[in-house]
Amino acid sequence: MAKTNPIEFFQQVRSEVSKVTWPTRKETMITTAMVFVMVILASLFFFVTDQIMGWLVGLLLGVGR
Repeated sequence: MAKTNPIEFFQQVRSEVSKVTWPTRKETMITTAMVFVMVILASLFFFVTDQIMGWLVGLLLGVGR
């Protein structure tokens, strides 16, 4: 593989970065909000699941009395 000198490398990097389609501010805000919503939903799901499983285990082992 041919070696690329640093100047040529940075020119190639600049060329590739110019091809990137960057998200708009609105798209970034919507995506961020959706991530927060999904994190909250997942945490609620796992919390409820943990509580139910803990209750069931306690019931089966007789610890819940």
